[in-house]
Amino acid sequence: MDVHTLRRMCSLMSHRGPDDEGIWVRSAGGSHRGPWVGLGHRRLSIIDLSLAGRQPMPNEDGSLRLVFNGEIYNFGELREQLIQRGHRFRSRTDSEVILHLYEEKGERALQDLRGMFALGIWDETKRALLLARDRLGQKPLYYRLDGDSLTFASEAKAFKADPRWKVSVNLDSLYHYLTLQYVPGDLSAWEGVKRLPPAHYLIWKEGTIRVERYWTLPWDTEKHWNPRSAVQELMARLEEAVRLRLVSDVQLGAFLSGGLDSSAVVALMRLHSRGPLRTLTVDFQDDGSEDVRFAREVAGRYRTDHEEIHVTPNIQEDLPRIAWHYDEPFGDPSAVPTFYVCRAMSQRVKAALCGDGGDEAFAGYQRYRALGWYRRFAALPRALRQRMIPSLLSRIPARGWERSHWLHRVRLFARPGEDSLARRYGQWISHFPPDEKEWLCSEEFLEEVSQRDTLFLLETMFQEGPSEDLVGQALHTDINTYLPDDLLVKMDIASMAHSLEVRSPFLDHYLLEFAASLPSNLKVRWGRGKWILRRSLRGLLPKGVLQRRKRGFTPPLERWLQEDLREMVWDLLTDQRARERGYFRPERVERLIREHMEGVRNRHYQIWNLLMLELWHRCHVEGGMSGFSYSL
Repeated sequence: MDVHTLRRMCSLMSHRGPDDEGIWVRSAGGSHRGPWVGLGHRRLSIIDLSLAGRQPMPNEDGSLRLVFNGEIYNFGELREQLIQRGHRFRSRTDSEVILHLYEEKGERALQDLRGMFALGIWDETKRALLLARDRLGQKPLYYRLDGDSLTFASEAKAFKADPRWKVSVNLDSLYHYLTLQYVPGDLSAWEGVKRLPPAHYLIWKEGTIRVERYWTLPWDTEKHWNPRSAVQELMARLEEAVRLRLVSDVQLGAFLSGGLDSSAVVALMRLHSRGPLRTLTVDFQDDGSEDVRFAREVAGRYRTDHEEIHVTPNIQEDLPRIAWHYDEPFGDPSAVPTFYVCRAMSQRVKAALCGDGGDEAFAGYQRYRALGWYRRFAALPRALRQRMIPSLLSRIPARGWERSHWLHRVRLFARPGEDSLARRYGQWISHFPPDEKEWLCSEEFLEEVSQRDTLFLLETMFQEGPSEDLVGQALHTDINTYLPDDLLVKMDIASMAHSLEVRSPFLDHYLLEFAASLPSNLKVRWGRGKWILRRSLRGLLPKGVLQRRKRGFTPPLERWLQEDLREMVWDLLTDQRARERGYFRPERVERLIREHMEGVRNRHYQIWNLLMLELWHRCHVEGGMSGFSYSL
């Protein structure tokens, strides 16, 4: 790997670290005949702003070199322990703590790290490379093997700077994307490129790799918690998670949506910080919203420097730009408001806290409550389940099913058949169910796809969760799929696109391990999710915030597709370039669009998935490294 290639790779990711750049290239082991090793880094300075924090960072004798993206929140405690054991430091960075820990423990050092990270350590003594990713997958890490060589990066677009890389699409990944709205697991949209899974490390040596898991979330639901002790333990762990994330050499802010999770984070930030606290609420509604009102109430109670910003998206101009930042097709529509929120926050601070992870830790989504309904449904006599209830549901007019996304999902659980609950759960969260995907895709595309059952991926994960606990199995599935592959990708890309670091206390693994030890009846109770969290926050948050129903962070997708993006949808999804690609049956793509535009059937999620796939293809597969205009 030569210096010029490394510099081009770093340049493509300059938004991730605008404060500094570092390049280190040499032959492994110091021999001119040995393999060449190169490391590049872009720095976003949050801790120790001095040049002592520059990367790639060497250890004292130069036998190790580190590149690291993220934050280690317990680095101060680890640093003191290392000093007591004789280690000497020349900086106040968490990066240097990682190096000294590795000197002592090798890859076992990962067990001590509490935070979000993707890192690479070149060990010249062993002539080996260690790559590692944090437990939940907050920071991304892509890699590819090319013969005996390995290349890695935080974003897959960096590989485009390597002249050895031949761009080729992974069709299996696109097939799974249609169902899930994201590319799952260790796959990527690129042939030959893989993602290191969360809680894993990889060791490369002499052209071979070994990938190992170093942490698994323990579902210790046999432990007996009474509500009072559970509340005390939850608050202790949540307070500690917030306190650790307040360490910074730059001013911190907080996203404040007026929801339970972000409000809890702001309340605890104020309890542990006397300095100025900036909070931000972004409103996408023309006439104001409930979010603004509740956020204003929380900000007033905790005396934050609060701003309310109304955003009118220029969606035609910004959507291709968003697609460029996501190196893979990404169909979660909340990526759009998240992009705008991060842009607004980045104009005020360099780092901010958010409430991501609260729903996965404490069962906040509607689908977890639906599992309780299904348990009662499954206990009914067979005649009721198989004949009478489906007969009643069948009397609902077809238009009612098609216009109501929620009713359509309920029918998946209630319909007769032999599908397992795990498979029905997978269908609940699917955007293109298996039968519709087969209907849409061309025969040529289907013949090229080797993994034809996307729901099997979710079904397998569901069955690996805690037995006899439906909510626990669903949480296990989401924590290992939807959380790292959708939600955390969304926040990482949106924030790094604007050089903003975002910290998530609810993703602290000590807090998550505690949540996994709680029985489901402390999470979902009386038809409400997050019961134990709401109870814990009594007295800290206004009653209205505690009683709010879960609200998604979604844009006005139906209106956009029928008005603002109408022309773009027709132009991009039906033109000759899309047809010649051969993924889908053109007449059926047109039918999907027409049904939605004419109000016959609500197809907004499916059309959005197809639109984002097409934009990604034009930005990254056909358009090289450009892709910022509608003339894609």
